[in-house]
Amino acid sequence: MTDRYTALSGWGDPVTSVRLVDSARAAALGRIGVETVEDLLRHYPFRYLDLSSITPIAGLRQGDESTAVGTVFEVKTKRPRPRLTITEVAIIDGTGTLLGVWFNQPHIEQIFRAGDQYALAGRVSLEYGIRQMKSPFVERLGDSGSPQALGRILPVHPATAGLSANWMRRLVREALDGFGDVPDPLPAALRVERGLMPLSAALRAIHFPASMGELAGARQRLAYEELLTVRLGMLTRRRSVTEGVTGVSHVIDGPHARALREALPFALSAEQETALAEILRDMADERPMNRMLLGDVGTGKTAVAAFALAAAVDSGRQAAMLAPTEVLARQYERRLGPVLEAAGMRWGTLTGSTTGAERKGLLEELESGVTQVAFGTHALLEKGVRFADLSVAVVDEQHRFGVNQRLGLRAKGRFADLLVMTATPIPRSLALTAYGDLDASYLRERPTGASGPERVVTRMVPRKGRDAAYRRVAAAVKKGRQAYVVCALVDESGHIDARAATAEAQRLATRVFSGHRVGLLTGRMRPAEKGEVMERFAKGEIDILVSTTVVEVGVDVPNATVMIVEDAERFGLAQLHQLRGRVGRGEHPGEFLLFFGSGTAEATARLEAVASTHDGFMLAELDLRLRGEGQVLGERQHGLPQMRLASIAGDAELLEQARADSDAIVDADPGMTSPVHAPLAESVRRAFGKAWDKVNAG
Repeated sequence: MTDRYTALSGWGDPVTSVRLVDSARAAALGRIGVETVEDLLRHYPFRYLDLSSITPIAGLRQGDESTAVGTVFEVKTKRPRPRLTITEVAIIDGTGTLLGVWFNQPHIEQIFRAGDQYALAGRVSLEYGIRQMKSPFVERLGDSGSPQALGRILPVHPATAGLSANWMRRLVREALDGFGDVPDPLPAALRVERGLMPLSAALRAIHFPASMGELAGARQRLAYEELLTVRLGMLTRRRSVTEGVTGVSHVIDGPHARALREALPFALSAEQETALAEILRDMADERPMNRMLLGDVGTGKTAVAAFALAAAVDSGRQAAMLAPTEVLARQYERRLGPVLEAAGMRWGTLTGSTTGAERKGLLEELESGVTQVAFGTHALLEKGVRFADLSVAVVDEQHRFGVNQRLGLRAKGRFADLLVMTATPIPRSLALTAYGDLDASYLRERPTGASGPERVVTRMVPRKGRDAAYRRVAAAVKKGRQAYVVCALVDESGHIDARAATAEAQRLATRVFSGHRVGLLTGRMRPAEKGEVMERFAKGEIDILVSTTVVEVGVDVPNATVMIVEDAERFGLAQLHQLRGRVGRGEHPGEFLLFFGSGTAEATARLEAVASTHDGFMLAELDLRLRGEGQVLGERQHGLPQMRLASIAGDAELLEQARADSDAIVDADPGMTSPVHAPLAESVRRAFGKAWDKVNAG
C-alpha cells in the first residue's frame, strides 16, 4: 500500500519512472537493490574526488589518501613471471609523475588513452623515488584541454555490471531533477532546533556537493534522520506491546524472595542491588516489564534474575527461564535449582532431550501450576507447552534468539513481564538503537571474591609457539586441571583455511595428547550427546575438550584453567572475551592462548586489544567500530532498517539527539497521528518495510 508521502513525492514509483532508466538499466539497478525512485535517491556516493583544490603531483606525500589529476603519458603491461601481470600508467601534470599500478588486471590498459586527462585516487607510496598508487580509483576527465570536471567535487556512486560510475551519476541527477523536491518528513521546528538542512537540499548536496562543508551538513541531516527513524520504530514497538495493557503487579518482597536472600551463599553487590531495584520497580507496576540486563562475564546476572523468578512465585504465578543451549539449561538446573528449592520453590527443566514420562509429567505440572519455575531451551516455545499462569519470562543470552522467539515465550502468559539478559557487553550506543524497545540495567563490576577474566593471563601464540603452548596444557592437566581447545569450524572446508574441531580432536588425541582423555563437543551433536559430553567434562572424566563456540555461552567448569583458540583472528572481540570467561572460574587462575597465523595488521591489532584489557564493554566498543552493528548483533536477529550513512559507533552525538527527540515525540504524540508527525510516521513505516507489521504485532 502506497502512503501519502510516497504518493505525493513519487518516491514509491518504480525506478523506470526516472528518465533514461529503461528495462535493461532497471534490471542492473535491481541487482544492487535499487527498485524504486527512493532507492535511487538514497543510493549515496561512497567516496568523493575533491577536484576543487588539486595538489600538484610533486606535493603528494607518502602514506596520504589523495586525489591527483594529470595527463596520461604512458601505459604499459609487464609480465615478470608466469601468472603475474603488472600494468603501469604514468600521468604527468608539469610538476612530476605519478604511477598507477595494478596487479593481474591487464584489462586496465584498455581504460586509458595517452593524452587524456584522468583523476587517480588512493594511498600514495614512494618506491625507487617514484610516487605510486596501487589499484587506485580512476575517473576519466576528458582530453587534456577539457577542464569539465575540474573545480568541483565529483561523487563516486556504487556501480554494478552494466552501469558504470558515470552512468550512476547521470541517473541520480535525473532522479533529483524529476523527484528531488520532496516533502520533508521532519517537523520544521525540529529542523530549526537541530540546525538541519531541508531534505531536498540535503539530497542534492549529498550527491553533488558544492563544497566539503556542504557535504558535511548534508550527511549530518541524513544520518540524523536515519537514527531518528530507527529509534522511533523501536519505541513504537514498545508502545505496541505495553500501551494500554494491564499486566501483573507483582509482590516484590514476599516470603520466597526473603528466603532466596537467605539461601544465596553470598550477599549481592551494590551494583546488583541497583539493577534488582530497577527490575522489581518494573515488576511492581501493572504495565508489563520490558527490560534488558547487561552484564560482563561473572557479574552475577543469574543471581539478580532469580529474584524476578521469586517475585512471580510470591505473586501466586509462574516464571520461565529460556536458554539457547541444553548445556546452559542444565547448568541452571545444577546451580540455581538447589537455591530455589531452599527458598521453597518448585522447578523443572524442559529441553529437546526430555522425553517420555518425564516430559509428560512436567507438561502436566506446568499446566496445573504445580511447577512454579521452568528452565528450558527452545522446547519451552513449542505449542504443546502450556502454563497455568506465566507472569515472568526471562531470556538468557538474548542475542541468540530472534525477536519473535523472545516474544513467543512471553505470549505463553497474559502480558508477562519480560527480562532479557546478555553476557555479551553491548555498547550503550548500540543498545539505544537496536534495543530501543527495552529499558537497560547494567552490571559492570564483579561481586567481591567472584572469579572473572582478569584472573586469566591472555597470550598471543604464533605458529612457532604452538609446541610450547601444548606443553602448558599438558602441565595443567598433570596438576589435575582441564583445558579447552576451541575451533572456528566443525569439519574441514576446502574453502576456508582454518582448523576444524572434528579433525583437531582426532589429531590431538592420537599425536599430541595421546596420554590424556580428549573429548569433542560441537553444535551439530544431538542435545543428549552434547549434554553427556559436558557432564563428563564437568565431572573431570575428560581432560581436554575440543569444541566449537558452543562453549561460549554460560558453560561453567571451575576446574578448567587453560583455553586454546585456534585461528583466533577469525573471531570477533566480544566473542573472544566470552570464550576467555570460560576459564579461571574456580580457585585457580587461568591462561587464554590465542593461536594466530599471518593475518592482517588489523587482525593482529584486534588480538592485541583482547590481550591488553579485560573490560568487555571497551572491547565491545572497539568491535562495533571495526565490524559494524550487523556482525556484532548478528544479522538474523537485530532486524534494523539499513542505515546507509549513520554509524552507531561514530555518530554518538547525533544518536543522543535522536534519542532525546524520539522520546519527546512519542511522549507528546504516541501514535504520531498529528499533522506535524504523520509524515514522519509514514517515513518510519517505509524504512521498516515488510517488518513493520511484525514489529507492531510484537
